[in-house]
Amino acid sequence: MSELPDATDLALVFKALSNPTRVRILQWLKDPDSFPPQLEPAEEVGVCLKHIQARAEVSQSTASQYMAALQSAGLVTSHRIGQWTHYRRNEDRIARLADHIRTEL
Repeated sequence: MSELPDATDLALVFKALSNPTRVRILQWLKDPDSFPPQLEPAEEVGVCLKHIQARAEVSQSTASQYMAALQSAGLVTSHRIGQWTHYRRNEDRIARLADHIRTEL
């Protein structure tokens, strides 16, 4: 993702945010400690997909698709630990997008 979003970049972000569950996931990830404990602290490595899936009450494949859309838009980053993928919000990207939307859109 570029530093300053262009129209295509913004459309990708808005598409990712067009699903209520994906919006809720971003909201939940603001407080990673609200998820069940993991071997590695969620604050450091992100929240395991299985915990996101359980809270969203969706299948593993649906949860993966949701996270892929959020990651494609640059709203989350992922970190693999063994067979598990952990996700955390990309706070810098979200702040830049919010500023861009406020000033340019």
